[in-house]
Parts: sequence; C-alpha cells; structure tokens
Amino acid sequence: MITIENLTKRFPHKTKAGKNTDKTAVDGLSLSIGAGEIFGLLGPNGAGKTTTIRMLTMQTQPTSGRICYEGRALAAYAQELKSVIGVVPQHVNFDQDLTVGENLELHARLHHMKGEDRRQRIHELLQYVELTDVVNDGVRRLSGGMKRRLLIARALLHRPRILFMDEPTVALDPQVRRRIWQLIRQMARDGVTVFLTTHYIEEAESLCDRVAILNKGRLVALDTPKEFCEQLGRYTVEWDGSEGREYKFFAEKQAAAEFAGQQAGDGSILIRPTNLEDAFIELTGRKEGI
Repeated sequence: MITIENLTKRFPHKTKAGKNTDKTAVDGLSLSIGAGEIFGLLGPNGAGKTTTIRMLTMQTQPTSGRICYEGRALAAYAQELKSVIGVVPQHVNFDQDLTVGENLELHARLHHMKGEDRRQRIHELLQYVELTDVVNDGVRRLSGGMKRRLLIARALLHRPRILFMDEPTVALDPQVRRRIWQLIRQMARDGVTVFLTTHYIEEAESLCDRVAILNKGRLVALDTPKEFCEQLGRYTVEWDGSEGREYKFFAEKQAAAEFAGQQAGDGSILIRPTNLEDAFIELTGRKEGI
C-alpha cells in the first residue's frame, strides 16, 4: 500500500553561534506498509514522527527520497491521492463557531460529496463514533474525547483507504483512549490501512501489527510488538539498584526466577513479562508514555 525509499527532510537551522546550517529531521527512512495493516511509528520527542506524516500527507515537501502509494509515485498523482487518504491531526482544528454537524457538512462539501450521499455518510459516521446525540452542539461544548472521535469521523467522511493518525489519543484519560482503540481496530477490520504515531507505548503494543522505532530521524528497528519482546527476552526482572531501577531480560521464566533469587533486596524485585516499552528503552535510551 505504501512504500517509502530513502526519505529525507532537512530544515534550515541557525546554531547558537549564529551559523546557518541544515537540521535533519528524517534521515534516509525506508519502509513498506501493507494494505489493511495498523502500522505504528514510535520515537522520542524530535525523532521525526510528525515530519514523516507531514511528508506522507503532502503537507511538507521531502528534501529527497521517494514515496509510492500502491506502486505509484506520490509526485505523479498527488491531487488524486487526496481522495484516498484521511488525516487525524495531533491538534484539534475544527471551526469553533460551527456545530458538530456543520463541521462535518463543511468537510464533506470540500470533498465534493453529493447531497444524499453526504447526509447519509455524516449520519452513519456519527453513529460509528457515538456522537449522534451532540450533532447540533457547538464544538466548544465537546469533551476532549468527543473531539478526538469527531476528528476520526471527519477523516473518514470521504471513505479513505489509508488513514494517518498523529498521536490520536494524546491527553485523553485511559477509558476514553480505549474507546478510540476500539474504533481503530474496527477501521482496520473494515479494510482501512492505519498509519499511527504515538507516545503511548502500550497503545502501539495493543493495536499495531508492526512497529517502527525512530531515533534522531533514523529507523533503528522494525518488527511486530511480539517479536520485539521475544528478541529482548520474554521475561524481565526489575529491582531497585544503587543507581535506580534496574532491568535484566531472560528467555525463560526459570532463569529469571533463579536470577531474582540471587539478588539481595527489600522485596522490590519483580518478575514480569517483557513489554514493548522495555524494547523501546533499550533501543533509544528514552522512556515515553504516561
């Protein structure tokens, strides 16, 4: 569905000494995303996640590299592609003076959707994201979770085959986040390819078929969440060491238990399954999420 080859983005940058130079936000990124896949892009702040999405959605021009959708180069049919992709931005960007229904109506008209199809699709999506009861409410009155669900509905209006979601659950409470997760899973079941960036590592572990990890603009690892954990070791022993919390990974639970039994401590030793955040920290040296 999506192929990225040696994608690079540099921005003009002025150093503290006042020298003009280039800052590389994305450095030679190559990826391939399959149809119907939920694909996650992880990385510390400044890793290049949002810049990547902006290039894939034609909001930022790459410095170099190649982007293809279904085997066709982006540059060759950029205008046509806008009817194929949907974008859920990181920041809420509705017209605050319009109601929920009016915002969707405006967006549908921008996509040249015809009258009856437009009305039916808006009604269908409001049911899909459970916002039918607030169709006539002003956007300002919506909760944070409602606004996120409305962003998803708006992005799906024109029936895109690919949906880009830039930190779709940022600043939401856990219960609302899991409702968004259900929507994302349903979209994938409906055949939509989802490209997702997030700082919540457990979100990527729960949702994504595969995950790419960026650090300083470069791809450092790409695999399924399960494979990331198994490569590190299926079991983690963690304890309070002299320099803070320490971790050691083991392929077998028995080996983890034997190691834990050799550690002197105050009962703070824990044996647990390895998770994606453990792999993320090992690869980037940075802790993300809540």
